[in-house]
Amino acid sequence: MDPVRISNQLHPVAQQAGKKVNQQGDGFADAIKNAIYRVSDMQAQADQSSEELMQGKTGIHETMLDLQKADISFRLLLQIRNKAIEAYREIMHMQF
Repeated sequence: MDPVRISNQLHPVAQQAGKKVNQQGDGFADAIKNAIYRVSDMQAQADQSSEELMQGKTGIHETMLDLQKADISFRLLLQIRNKAIEAYREIMHMQF
């Protein structure tokens, strides 16, 4: 009986797909990092807008818009985190 040999090479289509992902450079981790930075920037803008409102430099409408944008973006990021954790837990419970 001949031993079974398993090749370590990928199908050419799979190799090309892997190269495309690497060339784009925007993976899931990069997308999450960028989202965190954007949310952080929105929070900082809301804080600055609040300070400017107290100093009389800006109106209540602009301040409320900045606060709502920061709140909504933070809630969205929190939901994405929760879904990612839920998916991770589901994968960990799978039996192969």
